[in-house]
Amino acid sequence: MFTDELSIRVLGGHGGAGCCSFRREKFVPKGGPDGGDGGDGGSVVLRVRKGTSSLYHLKGIHEVAAEKGRQGMSKNCTGSKGKDHIIDVPLGTMIYDADSGLLLADLTELDSSVVVATGGRRGRGNKAFATATNRRPMQFETGRDGETRKLKLVLKLIADVGLVGLPNAGKSTLISVLSGAKPKIASYPFTTLSPCLGIVLVDNFTSFTMADIPGLIEGASKGKGLGQRFLRHIERTKVLVHLLDCSLDATMEPDLAFAVLREELASYSEKLARLPYLIVGSKVESEAAQQLCEEVQTALRGQVLPISAMTHKGLPELKRAMLALLAADESP
Repeated sequence: MFTDELSIRVLGGHGGAGCCSFRREKFVPKGGPDGGDGGDGGSVVLRVRKGTSSLYHLKGIHEVAAEKGRQGMSKNCTGSKGKDHIIDVPLGTMIYDADSGLLLADLTELDSSVVVATGGRRGRGNKAFATATNRRPMQFETGRDGETRKLKLVLKLIADVGLVGLPNAGKSTLISVLSGAKPKIASYPFTTLSPCLGIVLVDNFTSFTMADIPGLIEGASKGKGLGQRFLRHIERTKVLVHLLDCSLDATMEPDLAFAVLREELASYSEKLARLPYLIVGSKVESEAAQQLCEEVQTALRGQVLPISAMTHKGLPELKRAMLALLAADESP
């Protein structure tokens, strides 16, 4: 199940207490202090792990604590450090302080990590308090509390290409054919209830990632339907593909559908509206659909690529067009 937002409380481990001890050895009647320091408390660390695609594994976990540091011992033995508690999160996780709303970290690289709750400092044993004038110190420190913080984790998928369209435009079928991803496919609206990420292979040496976003409807940017919740997942994309249903069963004329998509993207974010994009006519399996696609191209005064995910018509051309647009976006 896809989960892209949750809150969790993290606690660093308490620092271990220092030890108050004195040497007791035969023939050493005046042994000095030998109480060792405690160990530092462990920290809570968030780490990006390959293969993790959702925050679902953290759902239902309200609090996570790192291990406490061990107490110091006699004979100047230092207590062991508490173990860090490592939480695996998917690439693209944004970490906010839930109380202040401050962005603490944005994990956009594989194997990156961040300490979100530092362990408490260890306490010193009485050996550390010995001086020339205080040879039998009784002081020792108990160790400090670890850092406590409530976090809000928000996932934004990282993909090269974002696939957008109205419900039933054919997005899930297209990404399943291009990438081998396995989204749910059906003939009713809002079949896709969560974003889907797939890798599109152009040849043996070239590939890019594509994100399929649940269908947008008019008013999505203002909270209608499912669009607002998932629009943030295409904020990190480099280019967009607008998929327009050109079949005779389309619920809206393709040119009107395009206008709705552009309006919703612009209403949600100016950044999305400025992204380079392709216009693709989907479900072009008949002469009538091909003619409608040509009419849409004339109406929009721009190129509309006709494709059919079912028959694989136009898919090689679409791959090349997406790759060219990505290359143009990366050029200085």
